[in-house]
Amino acid sequence: MNRITEMLGCKYPIIQAPMGWIARSNLASAVSNAGAFGIIETSSGEVDQCKEEIKKMATLTNSPFGVNLPILFLSDESMLDVVIGENVKFVTTSAGDPAKYIHKLKEADIKVFHAVPSLAGAMKAVDAGVDGLVVEGTEGGGFKNPEEVGLHVLIQSIKKHTDLPIVAAGGIVDGRGMAAAFAAGAEGIQMGTRFVSSLESPVHDNFKNAIVNGNEQGTYILNKKAKPCIRALKTDFTDKIYDDGLMDMSAMSGIKNLYFDGDMNAAPALAGQSIGLIEEIKPVETIINETITEFNEICDSMASIKF
Repeated sequence: MNRITEMLGCKYPIIQAPMGWIARSNLASAVSNAGAFGIIETSSGEVDQCKEEIKKMATLTNSPFGVNLPILFLSDESMLDVVIGENVKFVTTSAGDPAKYIHKLKEADIKVFHAVPSLAGAMKAVDAGVDGLVVEGTEGGGFKNPEEVGLHVLIQSIKKHTDLPIVAAGGIVDGRGMAAAFAAGAEGIQMGTRFVSSLESPVHDNFKNAIVNGNEQGTYILNKKAKPCIRALKTDFTDKIYDDGLMDMSAMSGIKNLYFDGDMNAAPALAGQSIGLIEEIKPVETIINETITEFNEICDSMASIKF
């Protein structure tokens, strides 16, 4: 047990990332039921559906779960009311200033971790009064900071300035990655791409197989000179964006066709560098159990090394 498991009330300090449209009740409940911590997304903007997914969790798991609130993309505060009404006790915030809603969340006795891609962002979140940080390295998939800083450098930089608990995110798919993150100063990990390619993930097999068949050089950082900056799989669709150097949000309009119809050229396929470490589609429970087993074995072996 550590500070993360104590705050979350789960067995293992492994959090499932809040991927838009993907992090719904089927995946999140499987993660929570396996002893880790499932998160329901709200970044898709499908407000009514996300509210129903939050309520549905009570029928699928007796274990705790959380909700992600992307500050800039919340059209109103009704999502906060649902989170509070459903007795959710952990929220991750992202894409904005956590100070906007943190007082209302803290008044409801909800722990709040803010996702940060930089030391400056971390310090701003600390000043806002968050309970912890999700530190996102450039290795991860999805929306990124155009200033590319690796996860382990970022964790160590932030640890020099705050003792708040850190959840490491970006490029972690197994126990070895978890052990490395803990050595750098993290107390938990967040996995996205690994769970996207799980058996319970709702995405089309074309997307899962593209992850499994990819390698460590199989992603691009796109749109570094504009917004949104993202990391996505190398495909015919993203080849053109990479060559052009720019894209706008309209490029994301076909994301549901990619996720659920399997059209890999309908939109950028958001994924991290960790595709090079994923070799098989596995059940969520297997992924979590293997991660913890490997983590413990590596920690035990490292304990015997002294110079």
